[in-house]
Amino acid sequence: MRTIQFREAVCEAMSEEMRRDETIYLIGEEVAEYNGAYKASKGMLDEFGPKRVIDAPIAELGFAGIAVGSAMNGNRPIVEFMTFNFSLVGIDQIINNAAKMRQMSGGQFNIPIVFRGPTASAGQLGATHSQAFENWYANVPGLKVVVPSNPYDAKGLLKSAIRDNDPVIFMESEQMYGDKGEVPEGEYTIPLGVADIKKAGKDVTIVSFGKIIKEALKAAEELEKEGISCEVIDLRTVRPLDQEAILTSVKKTNRLVILEEAWPFGSISSEITYLVQEQAFDHLDAPIQRITTADTPAPYSPVLLEQWLPNANDVIKAVKKVLYR
Repeated sequence: MRTIQFREAVCEAMSEEMRRDETIYLIGEEVAEYNGAYKASKGMLDEFGPKRVIDAPIAELGFAGIAVGSAMNGNRPIVEFMTFNFSLVGIDQIINNAAKMRQMSGGQFNIPIVFRGPTASAGQLGATHSQAFENWYANVPGLKVVVPSNPYDAKGLLKSAIRDNDPVIFMESEQMYGDKGEVPEGEYTIPLGVADIKKAGKDVTIVSFGKIIKEALKAAEELEKEGISCEVIDLRTVRPLDQEAILTSVKKTNRLVILEEAWPFGSISSEITYLVQEQAFDHLDAPIQRITTADTPAPYSPVLLEQWLPNANDVIKAVKKVLYR
């Protein structure tokens, strides 16, 4: 094992797969000459050249469409959005072409494509640059949605996403690119749709994903000091959702708190809440609690932003609520 940054894990995953398969290429704004807006493609232009690491103009609809068309013709593109906020410009290609082409063509066309880039808030970037769209994309049949929380998962999941024959939305975080973690020296992949128990526990289940899971782990550590044992599940993939991992844990702990960095209405936590009440209702000893951002656009003010974003204290309060403490 060695310790590397999240951005390096992303770069290694793409580079290893591009060495393995010449049909894979990377396209996006500043991915080549600038080594990536977040340096997640550092050195790739030098190794693979401008035909496989392609700087695109500020035209997400255009280069997303080019990538979808090339995927229909035997390539395996990786499309980097500088942020998923900007993917809204190209969302027609993602939803109406990439996600639907296999079904609409009667299986004649697979779309082996990865759309990747940062999601959710990254500090004081304002309302239009601080949005989490995991639930938007997860709502669309034909798309897989992956949201890793650490370098190990990022590399293993991205390699699997690149090898997948269906379109994958791979969502990272600007605030995680500098995070360090242990990654194996050799080849490894992590299957899509398999959650990971980051911390075992017996009193309450906390389900989360992406960078906000750090707050869940922080809360679990504090609650441990009070004798409260939390099981923390990292979904890693929100579609397909690892239903079995969630249900097995809830049947053990009998209590559930869900934490995500998104608006509450129609969220991933809403879907999980429905799943658990439908399939494990008799195991619940308390109503499910969910923690999301406030139901407003993200504020710019640091004081308001602190109130808008979920944190470890919110998790601690929710855990104590389901434990009736």
